[in-house]
Amino acid sequence: MRTGMRQGPEIWIRGPVAAPDAVAAPDAEAAPDAEAVAPPDPARPHAAPRRFSWVGLHGGAGVSTLAAVYGGHDGGRAWPGPADPRSVLFVARTHAAGLDAVVPAVEAFRRGEAPRGLALEAVVLVADAPGRLPRPLAQRIRRVESVIDVYRVPWVSEWRLGDLSGRPPHGSDSPARLTGATR
Repeated sequence: MRTGMRQGPEIWIRGPVAAPDAVAAPDAEAAPDAEAVAPPDPARPHAAPRRFSWVGLHGGAGVSTLAAVYGGHDGGRAWPGPADPRSVLFVARTHAAGLDAVVPAVEAFRRGEAPRGLALEAVVLVADAPGRLPRPLAQRIRRVESVIDVYRVPWVSEWRLGDLSGRPPHGSDSPARLTGATR
């Protein structure tokens, strides 16, 4: 281990971290007014939003709306083409037929029945009605969550009326973080 360097708990930083007292002081002889020169500001990390291909698992899943609100490629019910983003988000509604389509689609993807080079990132479940889900549907969602990451999008009345402006709705923070949507 190097002297003057400490290990962890900064596990999110790669390599050793200089101890606070080990930071080198500027050489006064190298620059006459070295004390007046402030160290540069650290670079702020900035990640570009990830691009996804939204793929509906049934008609009316909400793919076009999600692509308009969160960005990404509106794949409809088709696989992304060669020029489209390779990261796939399956989309389904939270009604019985929508949830019935999720597990077989995920299993088909895992069996290699999807085009080569695609990566299934998660399933996005869009509320099919306002309010709480009935218990049988909530149980189905828990089964899906045991197989793959699930992101939920709540019922948004404005979307039903065609108003897709503004920020992603309250309660859909995780899809917004996943896609980098900050409108």
